[in-house]
Amino acid sequence: MKLSTLSDEQYLSSIYDFLQQMNEPAAARIPMGKQRRRDSLSDEEEENEDDDGKKRKDLKGIITSLSLLEDQEREDSRERETATVEERRLVETNHRKKTRAMVDFYSNLGDYYAEVEELDQSRRKKSRALAGAIATTGLAAEMVDAKKSDKGGKKSSGEGGQSRRLWVKDRSNSWWDECSRRDYPEEEFRKAFRMGRDTFDMICEELNSVIAKEDTTLRSAIPVRQRVAVCIWRLATGEPLRLVSKKFGLGISTCHKLVLEVCSAIKTVLMPKFLLWPDEDSLRKIKEEFELVSSIPGVVGSMYTTHIPIIAPKISVAAYFNKRHTERNQKTSYSITLQGVVDSRGVFTDVCIGWPGSMPDDQVLEKSALYQRAQGGLLKGVWIVGGSGYPLLDWVLVPYTQQKLTWTQHTFNEKIGDVQRVAKEAFAKLKGRWSCLQKRTEVKLQDLPVVLGACCVLHNICEMRGEEMDHELRIEIMDDEMIPVVALRSASSMKARDSIAHNILHHGLAGSSFP
Repeated sequence: MKLSTLSDEQYLSSIYDFLQQMNEPAAARIPMGKQRRRDSLSDEEEENEDDDGKKRKDLKGIITSLSLLEDQEREDSRERETATVEERRLVETNHRKKTRAMVDFYSNLGDYYAEVEELDQSRRKKSRALAGAIATTGLAAEMVDAKKSDKGGKKSSGEGGQSRRLWVKDRSNSWWDECSRRDYPEEEFRKAFRMGRDTFDMICEELNSVIAKEDTTLRSAIPVRQRVAVCIWRLATGEPLRLVSKKFGLGISTCHKLVLEVCSAIKTVLMPKFLLWPDEDSLRKIKEEFELVSSIPGVVGSMYTTHIPIIAPKISVAAYFNKRHTERNQKTSYSITLQGVVDSRGVFTDVCIGWPGSMPDDQVLEKSALYQRAQGGLLKGVWIVGGSGYPLLDWVLVPYTQQKLTWTQHTFNEKIGDVQRVAKEAFAKLKGRWSCLQKRTEVKLQDLPVVLGACCVLHNICEMRGEEMDHELRIEIMDDEMIPVVALRSASSMKARDSIAHNILHHGLAGSSFP
């Protein structure tokens, strides 16, 4: 039936029925079978929705837990960083405190040793004064008793008591008495003291006014010759003080005191006469002799630095550690340095003593008085030849040290070696003649420069007076040379060295050698 053919009443009735159907519940409009399926589906959906809700809740809980864990980890990380910073700050603070405490400790330790030494000296002075007073009192009492006995003819030991006298150990000095005789063989005397009797007498005469002592009421003074003999025999043999004491019939402390006194007198009296920088005439002669040897003009000295072994010091021990000697000998070694310049005869003209053994040769040179004088213009226009451990300066001439040498450079190095050999032989004689320099000595570190200076002066005296040295005493010295970090420090000296090398090779001078 078409809508257009419906009457108005039918049209309104149909619309009303449609609206009523629309207002009915969905369940009323759905057929029974479909309604049941719909109900079962809705129950499953509700169960699924419940499961999904639980899963969502669980997922939200997991996410919340993860976020809380991340926050907690972030907080722990911040706390660890803060603790690390605090710990580092505490470590640095403790390190600074320990460093400051160690510096203060070593400073106080040095002051303590100085105070102890001063206290010991004052105690010794007081004890000597007290002993002298006691001896004087006892002697006076003996004289009074003697006078009384002479007058009365009678002396009772019970009335005045027995007088006291200072006890002195009886020691035999027969060995020295035999050596001091004029008929003692010259060869034996030279073997014991590394010099002839005439040279020994000259030294005693020079030092007589300084080391001579007067007799006291306590005992007779030790003669000058015996004082000098104790010192020279100790330096020559390097024997311990207990053996020196047995040889000369003196106490150990007395021998030690005599060695230091005589060495100090040698430094004061003999060093200005026998170890000094040459004058103009002597420099001219030295230049000529070195030029005959090496064909290098203007050379006034050969320089070398050796190491003297010492006992490990109590303060600044690392500064005196000799790394290269330790590695070579497989034994821990400590040393001080001895830098010397010698002339063409092997006589020392300048020495620098006492710098720690860890310092390389170039640093020792910079610390020396010779370097300061050279900076002031003393060595202008002359050369001092050194080994590869020294830098090339306006007044220091050293060999080429690069790996590949030209023939000109190789020839120059050979000539430099001839000059350097003079210094090495002088140091070999120094250590061979005075055996105390070959082993660790009992002398304190602060007294050692005086002893080494005395050895250098005695070496010069022997060389100047033509004292022969036994071949048995000759040694081979071994000192490691480190090439300086900055080996070339003067452009003008580089050109001068190249010019000297060129002249040696191309002007027929390469064949010169020792006569």
